[in-house]
Amino acid sequence: MNGAEQLAELIAASRRAVVFTGAGISTESGIPDFRSPGGIWTKMQPIAFQDYLADPGARRLSWQRRLEMEETWKTVEPNDGHRAVAELVARGVASHVITQNIDALHQISGVPAAQVIELHGNTRDARCLDCENPALIADVLAHFKAHGDPPDCAVCGGLIKTATISFGQPMPEGEMARAQAVAGACDLMLVLGSSLSVYPAAGFPLLAKRNGATLAILNRDETPQDQYADLVINAEIGPTLRAVIGGGY
Repeated sequence: MNGAEQLAELIAASRRAVVFTGAGISTESGIPDFRSPGGIWTKMQPIAFQDYLADPGARRLSWQRRLEMEETWKTVEPNDGHRAVAELVARGVASHVITQNIDALHQISGVPAAQVIELHGNTRDARCLDCENPALIADVLAHFKAHGDPPDCAVCGGLIKTATISFGQPMPEGEMARAQAVAGACDLMLVLGSSLSVYPAAGFPLLAKRNGATLAILNRDETPQDQYADLVINAEIGPTLRAVIGGGY
């Protein structure tokens, strides 16, 4: 029995699956990842949250990078991996998707927003850091292009930032609590495209395993958690899940 067949059996036996996704599921849509050789962070240093707060130059650089990525965010679409995850949710096999990704492709693929837990936020949204008032990303980018600086919050005058979690920024308490609850209650944790090296997010698959869930990892490369997994498949995500679930989604 090959890996796809084994995964199909695990999914068929599950009643409370949770899917955990990382950058690897979105690279197949053309979104570059961060940590792999040649990834974004090998070409540019990430901007720390405290620098964003304190340094207008850091804020300008952050929004310049976001502006340069806008064409990518406008054109990328969900791939077979995202569509397969959406199908698992639609069938009631998977209750939630915990994601480290900021691209919102799970929601675009059809997973209800209430069932997506975004640990690192979402780059398609922006909000005030003080009053949390949302801002349209298109309006922020238009102001930045016109003036060279992002606008201040229209409600309280605070700093506006993409709704993503930067280095040094507190993790979202609500999303972390939700992820802990669903990971602790699942009977199958299916990891797709995560290096499982970034904590605290990477702790959720281990939490599921400790609570008795089956742990299956589908990733192009090896991960530090392979030794704890019940099934490891090193392969492309979209083609593998199409073989597992079928092409009818």
